[in-house]
Amino acid sequence: MDFSFSEWWESMSLIQQIYWAFAIPSTLIFIIQTILTFIGGDFDTDGGADFDVEMDDGAGFQFFTLKNFVAFFTIFSWTGVACLDSDYTLGLTLIISVSAGILMMVIMGSIFYYFSRLTDSGTMSFKNAIGKVGEVYLPVSAKRGNIGRVSIKVQGSLRELEAISDDKEDLPVGTVIEVTDIIGDNVLLITKSK
Repeated sequence: MDFSFSEWWESMSLIQQIYWAFAIPSTLIFIIQTILTFIGGDFDTDGGADFDVEMDDGAGFQFFTLKNFVAFFTIFSWTGVACLDSDYTLGLTLIISVSAGILMMVIMGSIFYYFSRLTDSGTMSFKNAIGKVGEVYLPVSAKRGNIGRVSIKVQGSLRELEAISDDKEDLPVGTVIEVTDIIGDNVLLITKSK
């Protein structure tokens, strides 16, 4: 059996040709993007707008990205081809294919949004130490007499941080303490734990 691309192409209606014209290149780009993602490459040039959802690390829910557009056109075109092969009307085909494409964009945007939430910059936020319990590592004098050090677990890591105290008594090595506040940018205000 002989296959002729030109005969196959000419046997289709204009709308089928349009859907196939989107399906072939968008699928190839989607496959390349997927391969590059798994081997560590990056094919994304995220220009355009993003809808910011409130987050701690500043990355928002990005809807209009190259990856999302490729996903849209891939699903849009293949859904359209399937609908036309099933003899759906043009109006119903457009509604279904556009809806499927938009749904895919939302799914892709959500996946990348939640993946970005999983990353950790490694930068410690001293505010996360407030309320934590630790132990004096270097003595801390009463009424902010000196800056000592404490061992405390913050953000899953045991750290030695500078600390001062407003307590009336000195806090010797080994005293169990609680962090009550942050002074300046990186000095813990501590008190003897009760």
